Amino acid sequence: MWSLPPPLHKVRTICYGCQLAGGSLVARRWPEESPLGRSLLAVSAQLSHCRTVLRLFDDLSMLAYSRQYGLGLKEEDAAVRWLSVLNNLADQLYYPCEHVAWAADAKIIHANSSKWWTVSTALWGASLLLGIARSLRILSQLRRKQKKEPSRETLQKMKAQVRAEALTILSNLADLSNAIHWMPPGVLWAGKFPPWLVGLMGTLSSLIGIHLTYAADRGGVA
Repeated sequence: MWSLPPPLHKVRTICYGCQLAGGSLVARRWPEESPLGRSLLAVSAQLSHCRTVLRLFDDLSMLAYSRQYGLGLKEEDAAVRWLSVLNNLADQLYYPCEHVAWAADAKIIHANSSKWWTVSTALWGASLLLGIARSLRILSQLRRKQKKEPSRETLQKMKAQVRAEALTILSNLADLSNAIHWMPPGVLWAGKFPPWLVGLMGTLSSLIGIHLTYAADRGGVA
């Protein structure tokens, strides 16, 4: 599935790491002021804005990936194929919606940015749910294949893929918790996460993303 380039994973990790550290310092010092905590939260906010601007250039890369995958005719399982197609569609729609929200905030266009942020966040959440469903389906298939007593080499590859899919689910769940937090009030726990918890969920997801990226570069051993 579509994933961030390694340098952007690092920026994402630093962004959420600063939010985790800053939010923890602010919470610990409450009701006193924590200058370092506030500074780290400010750095996190600026990096978050930087990431939003950088995503202005991701549409074509995502489109190229979606076109390359197409309808997923190479997939053995129809459920995995259509979950992947819908996931790609949600990701593709996410970018222009976020761009409109960003442009509205920057006063480039006249639009209600909050509505567009809500739509983009909902698409992100939908993409995460589809990704979780896809990974669960793949795990189910792998368990069935393992019962057929494959060769030792094949079994090792299957175990590595099981670990990768399990980590992907954990990463998506962490991001989904934050996506719900950023939805309008009244949606589950929307708006109820303290900064440190948002940072913790984002840092966890980012570190898993970095691990999976480098594991894939090493030959798929997660």
